[in-house]
Formats: sequence, structure tokens, C-alpha cells
Amino acid sequence: MKEPSTADLDRIDRNLLRALQKDGRLANADLARMVNVSPATCHRRTQRLIDEGYVTAIRAQIAPNAVGLGALVMVGVVLDRSTPESFAAFEAAVGAMTEVLDCNLVAGDFDYLLKIRVRDMAGFNLLHGRQLIALPGVRQIRTFFVLKEVKDNAPLSF
Repeated sequence: MKEPSTADLDRIDRNLLRALQKDGRLANADLARMVNVSPATCHRRTQRLIDEGYVTAIRAQIAPNAVGLGALVMVGVVLDRSTPESFAAFEAAVGAMTEVLDCNLVAGDFDYLLKIRVRDMAGFNLLHGRQLIALPGVRQIRTFFVLKEVKDNAPLSF
């Protein structure tokens, strides 16, 4: 499948994507009314946007505090070697950790930046001591406890 491109989107497609990004629970009839097309056209276009990879998931956003995961921690990781094998081993291990919400290979002071959710500081201390420092190839870990989430998961601007 080819990579999705904004050049392939018309005004209706863009409006569908914007509306779904704001509220993925919209009924097809409501979505169709919002973008001024028939329900059948709306369904067909929405399905095409999903099939072509413009929409990667539709899911509920859960309040972390409500499920006991109130502490957000950003972790910078430096690996001891910069080889494809060491990156692959690290990425596979991190991929299996449910506490890690995001893992990004970055340029700069770290090799990876992790976004982690835990219950509290004690929960992070356990995770750090049992799993993070034991990840393959880790040379250094820098931890940043988030004091306030100013902007989180903002809609894409297109």
C-alpha cells in the first residue's frame, strides 16, 4: 500500500478527518450531515480513508487518574551502542512494556524518549529498578516527572 498523501484528499475528505479527529464516536448520519454529504457517500468515503491508512485507529481516550495511572513520566534513554541490532533489541523490549505509552527514536542528547504512565513515584521506582535499567543496551536513563500536562494529544492541524 502506498503512503497516504494529503494531495489525494479533497475538501470533503479533510472535513471528514477533522470531524472524526474531534469525535470518533459520531454516528455516520451525524458525520454525513456535518460534512454535507449523503450517509451512503459518507460511509464509503470514511471506509476508504480507513482502508488507505489516513485513519489508523478510533478509540476512547481514558482519564489516567480514573484508572490509577496518575503519574506521567518522560524518560530519556541513551544506548551503549548505535547499531541496528541494539536499536532493534531495545525497541522489541520496550514494545512489550505496557507502561510505555510512546517510544520515539530521537536526535539529540538521547537515543530514545519514552512516555510512561504509572500509579505514582513509588510505582515508577519499581519499574525503573526492575525493567528500565535492565533493558537491552541501556547506558544511561534520565527521568523527568511531568508536573502539569499543558497540552496532550492535540488534534493534527491540516
